[in-house]
Amino acid sequence: MAEDTRSFRLTGTTEEWPRIEALLRAEGFEFEPEPFFPGAKRLLEEPFPLGRSLAARFGRIYIQDRSSMLPPLALSPGRGGRVLDMCAAPGSKTGLLSSLVGPEGAVLACEPGERMGTLRANLRKTGCINAGTVRSLAQDLPLEPQRWNHIQLDPPCSGWGTENRNPGVREQWTPERLAPLKDLQRKLLAKAADLLAPGGHLVYSTCTTNPEENEAQVVYAMQELGLEQEQFARPEGFVFAEPRKGLKGVLCVADESEGQGFFVAALRKPGKRVEIADPPETKTKGGLRLESISGGDALEYSQLPPGKAVEHDGRVFWVPSKLNGLLPDGVKWQGCRLGRIGGKGDRKKFRPDATLWGALPVSLPVDGIEAETDDLVRLLSGQGLPSGKGNGPCGLYWQGLRLGWLARKGNRLLWQEK
Repeated sequence: MAEDTRSFRLTGTTEEWPRIEALLRAEGFEFEPEPFFPGAKRLLEEPFPLGRSLAARFGRIYIQDRSSMLPPLALSPGRGGRVLDMCAAPGSKTGLLSSLVGPEGAVLACEPGERMGTLRANLRKTGCINAGTVRSLAQDLPLEPQRWNHIQLDPPCSGWGTENRNPGVREQWTPERLAPLKDLQRKLLAKAADLLAPGGHLVYSTCTTNPEENEAQVVYAMQELGLEQEQFARPEGFVFAEPRKGLKGVLCVADESEGQGFFVAALRKPGKRVEIADPPETKTKGGLRLESISGGDALEYSQLPPGKAVEHDGRVFWVPSKLNGLLPDGVKWQGCRLGRIGGKGDRKKFRPDATLWGALPVSLPVDGIEAETDDLVRLLSGQGLPSGKGNGPCGLYWQGLRLGWLARKGNRLLWQEK
């Protein structure tokens, strides 16, 4: 595998991207565009770890291997689409899907175990308010069959494509260990085929170069599950190996290519595509008039996807209309967490999560603050800034770029990320 290329993608709207780039350059980072996606960048100069940059800490970039961006781009759900991401953590591909469908669309991300916290935190920090999460084994998802036009499946795999960063990974995955893994991949493919609507699209991907987990599984999906292979254009900037098992039209990122080894295949369920109607709005329970609560009136609701705010044990979540009612009663799932409510009655107050920049007005409000680069560094180190006017949550901006919310404590503004 070629030497690692540090890649990342920008978050938010395309109009904000030049300001995110300016914030990176203000700290000495240099980069260039990747040829396969406008929001992807290749790092050239890294004066200190990119993950410690202001852009990363405020969620305005997401560090992601360039090969990992290929599956969502291959699925290409389009604005307003509804996507199921069956094996979502840590959220790299989920976040890109969220960006591709935009606020008019929605993504339901599934994850069974302990990585759910990481998934939710990453989605919240990178502005994915149109994403919901459900804790479940993907093969046991209690969803109605044939209701999804777009499904992403990136199942657990042997990870041979990460060998340059994980030496010995091939030796770890002996034939005995691989057998149950390949069986799980087939179970997940069968579940995806069941959930896929006629004419719907499925992208199957792995970060391994093992043909038994890649091409062989695509052959299984076609011969045993009745799916058809779809052809799609090869993205620029990669070197691809020839596929095995007699397949054509899949992507196999070659050893000599920049980025980790990856496999991507597009599949389609036969039949005429029918647009799946959104769930009835009346099924949303517990709608909260957040804008009528002190602090809640600071949010810019026009920036949020269609949906409702819901309170649970003092925490407030946004339930996108496109996802509501898809899971049966009793199955717990969450929308994006907006913040917390404290107090009772007329004394209730809402405090937005610090990282909820997606609910900020696009233009600096009267009670917002335009910070300098040094101010941002001080805030992240625990120091405060003068509060100025206002008595509620304060929007934080840098040269017009939305960064998050500051809490007022006396005459100081503080960054309180939790």
